[in-house]
Amino acid sequence: MFTGIVETTGEVREVREGADGTRVRVACGFADELAHGESVSVSGACLTVEGGDADGFELFLSAETLARTYLDDLAVGDRVNLERALPADGRFDGHVVQGHVDGTAEVTRIERVGDDWEFAFSLPGDLAQYVVEKGSITVDGISLTVADLAADEFAVAVIPATYDLTNLSEKAVGDPVHLEVDVIAKYVERLLAAGGGDPQAPYARREENGASE
Repeated sequence: MFTGIVETTGEVREVREGADGTRVRVACGFADELAHGESVSVSGACLTVEGGDADGFELFLSAETLARTYLDDLAVGDRVNLERALPADGRFDGHVVQGHVDGTAEVTRIERVGDDWEFAFSLPGDLAQYVVEKGSITVDGISLTVADLAADEFAVAVIPATYDLTNLSEKAVGDPVHLEVDVIAKYVERLLAAGGGDPQAPYARREENGASE
């Protein structure tokens, strides 16, 4: 699990395509601290470390990952947002982020507002129901708050620290981003659907089956 608080950006140093998928090497300051099998959020996608050293770490991108993300377009020199998995005793900032990309979107607008920035992104129709104004959303692995919401677009305010620390500073209108909506909203939808829209329905079924608290 992650929090959407990006630790640093890494630089793609190598991309090797194979019959079974693609292997990518990324350089970053904590590469030599990573061990085989660890999870790392790479621009919002939870990936597994295959190995590493002081010069970088290796990742494998399966066909499923490539199909659901824009990582198949990665090129040498690209910057990616990095966050290591949250330790059990770590400080919980941001919000609950799984690193499961729900969809890709595009940057639709970038505007400087005083010392801050405002970014707008397209909003795929199948994700719109999970996004609310002032709610949390993950964009390329960054925990952000929805500042403005329309039917097919949403906007966020980006403070200078986030702009400088992440790859948002390199984004342009039309560039792709990964989106992960708040997983709590998806669980609520699933529970309501299972109960026919009645939040009390699961409890009623338990009573019918002889279950009690």
